[in-house]
Parts: sequence; structure tokens; C-alpha cells
Amino acid sequence: MTRVRFAPSPTGMFHVGGARSALFNWAIAEQSGGTFVLRIEDTDAARNRPEWVEGIISALAWIGISGDSPHFEGPYFQSAYEQQHREAAAKLLKDGKAYYCTCTRDDVKARTGSEHQGYDGYCRDRGLTEGALRFRTPDEGVTVVEDKVRGRVEFPNAAMEDFVIVRGDGSPLFILANVVDDIEMRISHVIRAEEHLSNTPKQQLLWQALGHEPPVWAHVPVIVNEKRQKLSKRRDKVALESYRDEGYLPEAMVNYLMLLGWGPGDDREIMPWSEMMPLFRLEDVNQAPAFFDEKKLRAFNGEYIRALPREVFIARCDPWLDPSWDRAVFARVADLVQTRVAVLSEVTAQVDFLFLDEPVFDQASWDKAMKPGAAEILAGYAERLETVSWDPESLKTALEEVGLAHGLKLGKAQAPVRVAITGRTVGLPLFESIEVLGRERSLARVRAALAKLG
Repeated sequence: MTRVRFAPSPTGMFHVGGARSALFNWAIAEQSGGTFVLRIEDTDAARNRPEWVEGIISALAWIGISGDSPHFEGPYFQSAYEQQHREAAAKLLKDGKAYYCTCTRDDVKARTGSEHQGYDGYCRDRGLTEGALRFRTPDEGVTVVEDKVRGRVEFPNAAMEDFVIVRGDGSPLFILANVVDDIEMRISHVIRAEEHLSNTPKQQLLWQALGHEPPVWAHVPVIVNEKRQKLSKRRDKVALESYRDEGYLPEAMVNYLMLLGWGPGDDREIMPWSEMMPLFRLEDVNQAPAFFDEKKLRAFNGEYIRALPREVFIARCDPWLDPSWDRAVFARVADLVQTRVAVLSEVTAQVDFLFLDEPVFDQASWDKAMKPGAAEILAGYAERLETVSWDPESLKTALEEVGLAHGLKLGKAQAPVRVAITGRTVGLPLFESIEVLGRERSLARVRAALAKLG
């Protein structure tokens, strides 16, 4: 049975690159009827924090990977398998595939004359009974990694040093723990980021030395920014939680992440998971770096927002609306909002003017709209608002007539009115907004803006 795994460390926010790898694994698990194993690699006690574990679990659930599915298993914790790690190390020592070493870096440097020289095998045949434990790599030949993405990759054994698998204090290193965990959990496919490819020949040797057939390897391309630099937590916006909190839809994020290094083979890009998942093949994943284009992601998200059923859109907006705001009023403008936002966090600024006692004026908008002649437009429109029929078309006609009386077309005439009503130069359609705001409040705002102009 196909068993894939996703094995993050709980040391920070959840990286979009990790989310992409998790989705590739999830696709393989679902389409094969297999299992996705979540393993938290928590052996770095100094950096691990419980809240990061919860963050991983909640972020995965947000993109549809959770225990609600029969394909999900876990979470397991690497720290719980330390005994198995130690037993595997003892087996390698007993079988002559590992040996003790007491050399320090300074010792190696003194013998080789270079601090960049790899370990020279000095302790290989000294028969020591203590120290760090090193794996005995083959002296000759090559280790061949058959990778579903990279193809056949050869690593000369002579270029691999005898690497440490257990520290001098007896604690197993990650490279051994990772292999033992995969064996214990019967992992059949290891699908992970390209950066791990250099460790793969060592891990493959460990799999074989422990008497097991290595898994199917697949190393997916690195994700880069617009400067073609690898996405960095220090430099780029990479936390999945940040996008979630900004109001990106999980289905849009899933769709976009799946296209980072893979495509369905036609010109379609906007595709739901149910259609993408059956088409996904590791062999079709590109080797070239994948560009994380936030502008394109926003465009994807906007399309997904516009495709939501009206009632679903209203429900999705709820976290961005103040609890005191009348949801019935919001429902009256929801259709207008839905066509104008790319992320849900933009909803607040679109509609807040309907619920506040007075609009929050954007100073740049005020300065732009309240030019000479604005007072005359506001005064004339205030007079018309007292008696005009209260529907968008009548409200528009009234302002057109006021504008013409002052030699202005509607586009120019409505600028000061929009700012007086909403506080901004851009937003929802003006006359629909005035209709929902109501006669009394609209009149009060136009008069208040007129008074502010002096």
C-alpha cells in the first residue's frame, strides 16, 4: 500500500513550500487509496514549541489535510521513537556497518591540512568502543538514486565521507532517525523538497544497511521569489497562516500551490482539488524552480471569491465584519462587494462606512476630491437629497443634474460626494451605497463635509 509522509519540524510558522510538498503527498495518498502520515520531527528541543505543532496541524487542516479523512494518519512524534533509533544504531555497529570515532574537527584539520576536507576515515579500523558512531560508506562505485522527478542521479561513493549517525553522547542524529522512522512507519514514497536530495544517497545506504528496500524518491523543485531567489522567512512572505489571516480562500491557495512545479497538461489553471488530484503525477513535476507569484495568487483568489454562492460568500466574510454590524445591511451590498475584492480582508474597508456614525476620511482621498467647486456640488446635492426618489437611478440623475449646472460631468461631480459618504475615492457603486445608507444619514454626511470645507 502507498504510504507517504510529511515530516515538518515545529520551529516556526508553516511555510508555503511545506504546504506545497504536503499537497503533493496528499494527492498521491488520495488517488492511490493510500495513507498520508504526519510526523512531527520534534527532536530539536531548544527550538520546538507546542504552539508550532498546533500551527502545523491547523494549517494543514485549512488546506484540507486532516484526520477527517480516512487517508490521514498521525500526528506521530519523532521523539517517541528514540529507542528504535538507538536499536538501529546498535544493529549497524554489530553488523560492521558503523564504527566508533573520537576524532574532532580539529583532529581532521590537523591531519588533512584543511578545515574543508571531509572526514578521512582515521578511526575506521581502530576498533574503538566509545565515541561518536559513523556509518561506513562504500569505498568504491556509485550510489544510484532513482528519482521520480530528477530521473537517475548518481553519487560517487568516494565523494561521501563516513558520516556521523550517533553523537558522542549517544543521541542519534536526524539522518538516522529520519530513516528509522520511515522504516517503522512503512513509508513507500518520500516526496520532499529538492534541498534534501543531497542527503538521499546517505539515507538510501542506511535503508539498505538496515535490510530494507528504499522508498520511491521524488524531490520537487525549489520555490523562488520574483528575483529567482529561494523563498526565505527573513525576506519573503512565506507563512501560510499570513495568507489565511489576510483572507485568502483555502481552495484558491490549494489550486495555486499545486501549480508550483506541476500542471494538468492543458491550458486550464483554475481547477478544484477534486479535478486536479486524479491528474497529478510525480513524473510530470518540473525540475525547474517554481516562481511564487503573489499577484497571480491574488488573481486566483479573486476568481474563487467571485465563484462562491452568495450565501457562502456572506458566511466567509463574517470574520472580517465587526460583531456589532447589522448582517442584514451587509447582505444588501454583498453582491457588490463580491465582485470588488481579491481577498476577504478587503471587505472591511468596502463596507465600514455603512455602519459607522461617520466615515473614516482617508486624507489623500479628501485632498484629491475636495477641490475648488466641491462645496457647490455638495450644497446642490444636499438640496436634492431632501426630496429625490430613493433609488439608485434617481440618486444618479439628481447628481448628474447638479454637475451639469456647474459644468461638470458625472465622473467629476461624484468625487466629493463619494468621499463625503464613504470617506474614500474608491469603493462600492456610489448610488447603491447612498440608497443603503438612507436619506437621513446621507444628508448628514454631505452637510458635514460641506461644513468641514468651511
